[in-house]
Formats: sequence, C-alpha cells, structure tokens
Amino acid sequence: MFCNQCEQTAKGTGCTQIGVCGKQPDVAALQDLLIYACQGLSVVAFEAAKKGVQDKETDLFLYKAVFSTLTNVNFDAARFVPLIHKAVELRECMKARTASLGVSLPACDCLKFTPAADLAGLVKQGEEHAINAVDPNADVQSLKQTVIYGIKGVAAYADHAALLGQYDASVAAYIYEAFASALRKDLDLGAWVALAMACGKANLKAMELLDAGNTGTYGHPVPTAVPIGHRKGKCILVSGHDLKDL
Repeated sequence: MFCNQCEQTAKGTGCTQIGVCGKQPDVAALQDLLIYACQGLSVVAFEAAKKGVQDKETDLFLYKAVFSTLTNVNFDAARFVPLIHKAVELRECMKARTASLGVSLPACDCLKFTPAADLAGLVKQGEEHAINAVDPNADVQSLKQTVIYGIKGVAAYADHAALLGQYDASVAAYIYEAFASALRKDLDLGAWVALAMACGKANLKAMELLDAGNTGTYGHPVPTAVPIGHRKGKCILVSGHDLKDL
C-alpha cells in the first residue's frame, strides 16, 4: 500500500505497510480503485459537459464517493464495493447519453474497466491502479498527487454542503476535468500548476457553499458561555462539519 495524504504518515514520507491511523492495505487498494472508477466516470462527464450535459445526482454521488477515500473517514472494506460498482454504472449511463449527442470519447482503459466479481479481485485491481504511479517528471507527479488529494478535500466540503441543500455544478465540473486530466500523459508542468490553482478556487467555492449551508440552517456562531466543569458518565465528542448528522 501507499498513503501520504495526512501529516502523520510513517517517517513523514508515506505509509507502505499499514497506515499509522490503522488503515489496512486492502482498504487502501479499494480506495485507490474507487478513485480510478471515478476517473473513468469523470472522463465521460467532462466530455458530456462540453455539450451542456451535467447530472446533479451524478455530481452528488461523486462527492460522496471521493469523500469516502479520505483518511479516517471509512475503513470498512465492504463499504467500497457498492461505490465502485455505482461509479461504473453511472459511467455507462453517461456514455449512453454522450453517444446520443455524438460525443467522441478519448481512448482510455478506464472506460473499459469492469470491477472484479469478489473482494479479493477488487483489491488486486486497486493495487494495479494505485494513485502513486510514478510519472517520469517528478514535478508533474508531485502536482498530480497534490491535485488528487486536494480534490478529496473539495469533495468532502461539497458533500457536507449538499447535505444542507447547497450545490453548485461548477465544483463537480472542476473535479471531472482534473480527474480526467490525471489520466493524461501530455500535460506539462504549467498545465498542472493551473489545475492545482483551480483546485484552490473550487475549494473556496465548496467552503462558501458549506458556510451558507451551516449559517443558513443553524445561524451565525456567536461567543457563548458554556460550562467547563465535568460530569459523571458518558459523553459524545462532536468534531468537524457533520452538524446535520448530530
């Protein structure tokens, strides 16, 4: 396995045997495979967008699927199986829609990807499509991974915002373009710098949506006096943005 998406990776370079967070190699492989499946979906969706076709439900699935691959979000291997299959199902549906519009899709192995029949097979496929595949240009490789990990953060904010009724098609449109670009071999350093900067803009939009969702639902936060003592018994620690879940 290989994971370097958080600040706690082994030796500060990446977890290669087991995640210091507890992530197992099979889960890491399934997460990479889900990203690969989402890239296939993105290739078709990006081309469809050029014809004015974008599907909100597909966008919302994309957010949820990519968000699930963030460290400490989900370590249940079985959880990724239906997400991988769903990504391929949506890819095929989008391919049918683009065919009727006369859209020409690029030659790409990800458009032919078929999930294995069992969990062990999926794990093997995930190992074959690991997101740390080395690019001949180290700088391009670095930016490519920066963009992919950045997209995971964008998707997390966009998913939280969507749960509160906030949605903007431009966020998913960026993810489709960037994921599709990550499969290309012809983009130079300047193109990847631009994609990384665009990731920052997409993230600002996603955070803007999340802020509107939170303040629109719960009001603007104000300084509030709270007790700082302790009480006997159990407690619930609330962290992050899942206020709706709470």
